[in-house]
Amino acid sequence: MQTQGIIVSGFGSLPAAQALFLEFDPKPATGGADQGPAGSWLQTLMRVAPITDADGADERAACIAFTWTGLQNLGLSEAGLTSFSAPFSEGMYQEDRLRRLGDRINDAWQTTVIDGGPVWSANIPARKNLMGQPKGSPLGNVGGSPEGDERQVKTATTVHALLLLYDTDEAAVTAWAGTVEQALAPWNVRIVHRLSLDLRLDQNNVGREHFGFADGISQPLPYENVGSGDATVLLDGRPAPQNYWNGVPLGDILIGHNDLHNERSPGPVIQDSEDGKARAAGLTAAGVPEGLLNFGLNGSYMVVRELRQNVAAFWKSLKDEAERLSLQDPSAKPVSDLWLAERVIGRSIDGHLLCPDGKVLPPDQFNFPRNDFLFKKTDPQGFGCPVGSHVRRANPRDSLAKDMASAQTLLDAANNHRILRRARKYGSTIQQRDQDDNVERGLLFMCLNTDIARQFEFIQQRWLLNHNFATLFNETDPLIGPKGPFTVNEQPLRKIVDVETFIQCAGGDYFFLPSIPALNYLATI
Repeated sequence: MQTQGIIVSGFGSLPAAQALFLEFDPKPATGGADQGPAGSWLQTLMRVAPITDADGADERAACIAFTWTGLQNLGLSEAGLTSFSAPFSEGMYQEDRLRRLGDRINDAWQTTVIDGGPVWSANIPARKNLMGQPKGSPLGNVGGSPEGDERQVKTATTVHALLLLYDTDEAAVTAWAGTVEQALAPWNVRIVHRLSLDLRLDQNNVGREHFGFADGISQPLPYENVGSGDATVLLDGRPAPQNYWNGVPLGDILIGHNDLHNERSPGPVIQDSEDGKARAAGLTAAGVPEGLLNFGLNGSYMVVRELRQNVAAFWKSLKDEAERLSLQDPSAKPVSDLWLAERVIGRSIDGHLLCPDGKVLPPDQFNFPRNDFLFKKTDPQGFGCPVGSHVRRANPRDSLAKDMASAQTLLDAANNHRILRRARKYGSTIQQRDQDDNVERGLLFMCLNTDIARQFEFIQQRWLLNHNFATLFNETDPLIGPKGPFTVNEQPLRKIVDVETFIQCAGGDYFFLPSIPALNYLATI
């Protein structure tokens, strides 16, 4: 198989994992290893940690993705580097992107970022400095701003690649990570940051994030466009049909396949060189102009954000707010911190969608939370799942339609912005949820998409952080947004809840997840 295994699986059978954030020099060091191509260390890596492909289950698994500066240090050609999409080439810390993502506004880090700013990123130079070209040159101005020179926003730690290792238990994955670190040391490839990741499934085999809620329930389901030749199949080999509620074309997840426009999702290319290394690695000219090879085919872009969760503050704040609301209207039915938390999320703590009249959506035939639902017909005013709740903002489905006649159109539009999540939590589980134990914990958010601007950034800016989302005013996502009001619609009166900042970004950037042939080529340059 040509794709990395993380495209088709979150490796749920391998609960323990480590995220190793790597930094490396443009050329390998001489300390004990034979000199060779800049990517020689990848050959060493693939001997001790073979990158998992998508051909089936493995006893353990590994995947790797690179930042723009990482590919530059590996020695990818100038033509290849300039052919990537603008969001990836500019990075998450480009000034305009930081503003759109709600991280930094008017040169100030927002409260949704840890004190002092994030600790790691790709540290991509400002656009005028990309490839060392002056502003106005054919290469230096690609994707550039016509306004004045940009300033680079730097972090203390530079990340060139993210290596993810998955195994059956913590001891096994820790030992494996140690073997990898030792093997890469002679090449001066350094682990500059690491996170121990875990699913920690409960007794019902449900993964829960640190606030205690069932997580990872809503995912898009890629399907094959008729006549496109894309091979999206079920376990029995039949072509995957389009799922009515959550179907997305394969090209929204994998570069080089048909996307929502029924066109091949664009990706990076390289020149077809005379030495034949790229073709020998398995790269082809499929879908690209003559003289080029499709470096992006069967790869994807991975968005990574390290999100710290303040669990005690979350539950204490909601407990205080529940008491305030009860005192404010003694005649109303008392509410609890759990009642408020479930409305912040939009699902019960076990993952079932909140419905009007205090009910939840029944589980499916496997007793798992259902994901086959819409909003417009059953809960248009948000009397069950609040209009501004996290799950409704992250995937509004048909809820933004003005009437039932336009519901299908808005459902299709919402599915144009879906992302495939591969997040895992880090840090120990808190023992008493309202007692701060001063332990860092959170979620390593990871998602896959082929159009970062249309998918991840659109969700973040236009839905999660939109102050006027749907029928709301001056509100943002109550889970990941800054401090502010949150409306819970009820009859006859609504509740206005004050929510604090519970999640803060500690680092992040955009990565390129290469196909197996593209990875093999990088090991030769």
